[in-house]
Amino acid sequence: MAEIVNLRRARKDKAKRERETEADANRRRFGRTRAEKDADKDATDRAARLIDGKRLEPDTKD
Repeated sequence: MAEIVNLRRARKDKAKRERETEADANRRRFGRTRAEKDADKDATDRAARLIDGKRLEPDTKD
């Protein structure tokens, strides 16, 4: 006897697999996590503050 398949569940499972493959492709395409981006931004900001703190002459606007 053949296995009984709920067609609605089968469609939902197929759609879920397609979404997962697309998400995996996007993860590979765009690459970095938000935490990695934030860590790089924090390091850049920290370096800029360090350099500005060691400035010999004040920044004057004319």
